[in-house]
Amino acid sequence: MAKIRVLIAKPGLDGHDRGALIIAQGLRDHGMEVIYTGLRQSPAQIAKAAIQEDVDVVGLSSLSGAHRTLFPKVIEELKALGAEDIPVIGGGVIPSEDIPFLKEKGVKEIFTSGSTIEALADYINQLVGVQEGSISNRISHIGIAVKSINQVLPFYTKTLGLELEGVEEVASEGVKVAFLKIGESRFELLEPLEDSSAIHKFIEKKGEGIHHIALDVDDIQARINSLSKNGVQLINAEPKQGSHQSQIAFLHPKSAHGVLFELCEEAGGEEA
Repeated sequence: MAKIRVLIAKPGLDGHDRGALIIAQGLRDHGMEVIYTGLRQSPAQIAKAAIQEDVDVVGLSSLSGAHRTLFPKVIEELKALGAEDIPVIGGGVIPSEDIPFLKEKGVKEIFTSGSTIEALADYINQLVGVQEGSISNRISHIGIAVKSINQVLPFYTKTLGLELEGVEEVASEGVKVAFLKIGESRFELLEPLEDSSAIHKFIEKKGEGIHHIALDVDDIQARINSLSKNGVQLINAEPKQGSHQSQIAFLHPKSAHGVLFELCEEAGGEEA
């Protein structure tokens, strides 16, 4: 398989490239071919270099604060040259409030200070399509801990008008689950069947409420391996059986800023 080719560029008058050089070397260590254009490159020069070098991805680095102007300009120059299919990612000192604007302008992803080389390399692999196990743009479901499904169900079906798809017991988790369709996702009401279940302990400690958010994945084992490699602590090192014959695994809240995330691979690739 051919190596992924990445162009690392410093647009504008930014005179510091230590970070860009570290990124370039880090991506080379991950088996990629990296072309670094050097300092003070114009958007037009960067776009031409990307085409001449036949790269798969353009990575822009900015510390000067001009990213709102320069990053979209690079995308415009690529489009003008008929190379809008080359994805552009960015990084550097970029305020979080600028990220939605940059994505709206066509930047695929922004890696702010503190992002790891592992995370960047994994994203590029997924972007180019050589790595499986990526998280989709869909929430599989939101798990809600309840003391009694029968008691709360009328609120969801009658008051909110949601459709009850079914009820199932998941022995591995010691819970009964009610599935309620909402858009392309679900609410899953989780009722503990035994005192030893995680849901019972959750309710005892925090009361009823949102327990976890489940993210849809194509290849759960590949995603587990990728997250572990990036230093993310998982509660489950191997997938286990979930509802609807799915395979699931939980990330530890300590690695997810206090949120309990579940990875969920639906049986046969079906939608939740």
